Amino acid sequence: MLVGDWAGTVVEWKDALDGLQAQIGPALGRLETRTSAGQFIKGLLSGAERKTGWMLAEEAGLERPYRMQSLLGRSSWSADALLERVRDFAIAALGDAGGVLVVDETGFLKKGRHSVGVSRQYSGTAGRIENCQVGVFLGYASRHGHTLIDRRLYLPKAWTDDRERCRKASVPDEMAFATKPAMAREMIAGALDAGLSCAWVLADSLYGSDYALRRMLEERGQPYVLAVRSNQHLRFLTEEGLVQTDPACLASELAGENWQALSAGEGAKGPRLYHWARMPLNWTTQDGFERWLLFRRSIRNSDEIAYYFVHSRQGASLAEMAGAAGLRWTIEECFLRAKDDLGLDHCEARSWHGWHRHMTLVMAAAAFLAKIAADQRRAAWINTQLTQEPQEKRNKTSPNQKVV
Repeated sequence: MLVGDWAGTVVEWKDALDGLQAQIGPALGRLETRTSAGQFIKGLLSGAERKTGWMLAEEAGLERPYRMQSLLGRSSWSADALLERVRDFAIAALGDAGGVLVVDETGFLKKGRHSVGVSRQYSGTAGRIENCQVGVFLGYASRHGHTLIDRRLYLPKAWTDDRERCRKASVPDEMAFATKPAMAREMIAGALDAGLSCAWVLADSLYGSDYALRRMLEERGQPYVLAVRSNQHLRFLTEEGLVQTDPACLASELAGENWQALSAGEGAKGPRLYHWARMPLNWTTQDGFERWLLFRRSIRNSDEIAYYFVHSRQGASLAEMAGAAGLRWTIEECFLRAKDDLGLDHCEARSWHGWHRHMTLVMAAAAFLAKIAADQRRAAWINTQLTQEPQEKRNKTSPNQKVV
């Protein structure tokens, strides 16, 4: 196999980009809008340091940023209709029975108070309370790759309680306050209703601690591995009566032989090894399913333990649960690439529809890159299979045949 076959240098990028534009075009309406969106996405994929209206206009050979600004603001098209097509494009490229859905939020630091949803609130990106917007995103990951497939802007109560402020930012009148877990429930339900193949749903403790989310997934027969806090209330009915405890207390009761060293997948420095253990939760569940409390302990520091609620099909192994839990990092990788390379956090639009349009166009560019990478992996694998010589066909002239 030649280096170009697996390095990606022979990929027909223009044809692939034309395929994306053909997929999303019907959601954009007029030819002028489709052309502007195509130029916008090409600008996102360019090496421009900042993906602002001026810089994207320069990449498109335009003298002024009017068309780029109009695309996010004045033009008439639905960001949600575009999102459906982006999701379908991504799933066609990455869809797999072993795929997972991952939900998480990310922050966008802002100055001033006029951008929609901006408020002094906690930003995981900054690790502290900042003046920022917060978006809740849904990612999809499989053996073929990973990308973002849905997004919602979080509106703090300071916004939803001030209807005049909302109207100035073009927030729909029917938009009421919703918690981040409530947004996650809607996005996950929408993806599953669309027929997406999903082996597990994954999230951190903000979402794992939400009973309504867990209940919704269980009623759908959807396996999940959801992180919970160390002090999550647990109740068990025993012969002695009702016992209340928490994951931290149960972890302290586990014997050494209960822990097993397993990889949580590949990281930047190689396999991410942890000690894992699990404990059955004998709560009522649907036929064919089991509930577990999963523990992940640092090998270097035994005091560092993460906890998960697991709803699995009967017979799921500890290794399967550990592998699923380890895939939550994929959405962090999606955020990193979308911000560093595609300008996810360069949105200049202050309005509700402007924010959602910018995010969706960036997600379209990210899905395109994910498809390119997935196609390259498949092509490399097929070429490898075609060029490998079956063992039974080897003879004394084969290059790695030992001479005795």
